[in-house]
Amino acid sequence: MTPQQDPRHHAHDPHGYHRFLLIGKETVFAYHLALYHQPAHAYQMIATIHLADEVRTAYLEDLAENQDSRVFYSLYSPEHFPLSDIPNGNKPSFDVQLERVVVDENGNRDFQKMLDGRTTKAHCAPQDVRHFRQLGGLDYPDNLTYLLFGQGDETHLAHQLAQHPNWDEVITITDPLGELLDIGQTVMDQVPAITVLGIDDPHGVVAASPLTTGEVYKAQITGASGAADEMNFRAGRQGWWNHTSLNN
Repeated sequence: MTPQQDPRHHAHDPHGYHRFLLIGKETVFAYHLALYHQPAHAYQMIATIHLADEVRTAYLEDLAENQDSRVFYSLYSPEHFPLSDIPNGNKPSFDVQLERVVVDENGNRDFQKMLDGRTTKAHCAPQDVRHFRQLGGLDYPDNLTYLLFGQGDETHLAHQLAQHPNWDEVITITDPLGELLDIGQTVMDQVPAITVLGIDDPHGVVAASPLTTGEVYKAQITGASGAADEMNFRAGRQGWWNHTSLNN
């Protein structure tokens, strides 16, 4: 990825206080919480992130306790900066506070500070950014479409944010037998779009995921060359969901 070549990354990008979802165990990914109508947050970004040992440990231990609950994890940065500073290399590290995000039966999210709200440093170099796109200019797809990313033994999907309104979702996937997916690292590093076959895109907001945990789906991966390969996957743990503040 060469984000420096994107003319939208400039010093006049709006500043904001950013939140990032934490996804993964062996390799921890940061997934920016996008908002369509706030220019500072109108970006879909996926990156690997390097955390202080106490933050990584607290996150992984709490995740193990809540693996079967609707609990997410995020980093809140109290620093005010343009998100494009990360892929541009202007912000290789920034202050963060670890949060547990508890979702109630009505879908309301409670962002709870962990580690007594202590602030630590997170590190994210330009080469750690796997995907960075400003929202807008992308039509609704015909079929349900996600971005595939991961590292080593772990594979994840993030719903591709096309037109507004929409929904934001990240899930972890495995092969149909619950084992590792046989996808090369070169493919995952490209963060290709995958089309879930047989499921039409809703072209708007849905209140719950079109994918059911535990179910097996057939998808088509479209690589940078335009070539398409088919894959089967089983939907696993949901690591993020938002169909409300994303659109407001």
